[in-house]
Amino acid sequence: MATTTFYIFHGDDDIAIQEAVTRLRKQMGDDANADLNISEYDGEITPAAEILNAARSLPFLADKRLVLVTGFLRYITRKGAGNVGKGQADLLLKELPELPDFTRLVFIERDSLPANNALVKFASSAANGYIKLFEVPKDTTQWIIKRAQDEYDAVIQPQAASALASVTASDLRRADNELVKLVSYVNGESDITEEHVTLLTPYVADANVFEMVDALAAGNANRALSLMNTVLEQDTSDPGFRLFGLIVRQFRLLLLTREHLDVGGAARGNAIAQAIGIRSTWQADKLARQSRAFTVEQLEAIYRRLQKYDLEMKTGQVEPRLALDLLVTSLSRQR
Repeated sequence: MATTTFYIFHGDDDIAIQEAVTRLRKQMGDDANADLNISEYDGEITPAAEILNAARSLPFLADKRLVLVTGFLRYITRKGAGNVGKGQADLLLKELPELPDFTRLVFIERDSLPANNALVKFASSAANGYIKLFEVPKDTTQWIIKRAQDEYDAVIQPQAASALASVTASDLRRADNELVKLVSYVNGESDITEEHVTLLTPYVADANVFEMVDALAAGNANRALSLMNTVLEQDTSDPGFRLFGLIVRQFRLLLLTREHLDVGGAARGNAIAQAIGIRSTWQADKLARQSRAFTVEQLEAIYRRLQKYDLEMKTGQVEPRLALDLLVTSLSRQR
């Protein structure tokens, strides 16, 4: 069986790619010579010949040489790379099969490469090649649950994982950072709950907007105003524009959801998420529930009012904080 001498790691799951690279680093050992046999290159400024020369250089007092190259394949196959890029790719296609057994040449690409890329096709069939696509899942809830268990020996409740997924979206690095804080906070004494996420996650403004809409739908102006103040206190740099934008987005999604349901669209979270263009099925389920508190006509009227306040804020006719107060008060009175 041929030794794997070159690797292509590509995709938008930066954490998984980094962990795969870390495993290769560990295979180099932990003695003083390990670092002497690891080379790293920026693919946008390093020619293929230099990369290959490094990969073919005999390791120093070791049995392997690791060469890490970031962004090279996308750069040489990008639109506009022309004959120079083609020449670089052709050189790789010629030389990669001949790499010595001690070589571990790793191409790291932070975005996915197209399936018809010549180097992707080659790596998929080469006896000495290995290629893997690392993609962020559309709904990161299960990723968060597994990450908590596998990496931190902790349990995060499904609703808590869904809440964290909804406010960190596809940014796994941010989700992992928040997970570390949550794990440290509970310190093994309990599962991580949705309340913990609300307490510790600075991106919880998005989640609080859901609660604000619940309060508005119930005609509870005091609760809605309290939630609004909580969000503004969490981000003192925002005079209200960001929160107003979140409210506009929420009602836009509610209108799309209500229209989807009214024409007979499926009420399942994944069907709604696909129909209105969001990732989180947890968020879609909540939108479905909230949208039933309004008619399409009511949501259209609210959206028009939001547009009016938006114009007045941008033209200096009203301060963002006052616009938010007027909005919350007027909407709750209508319920």
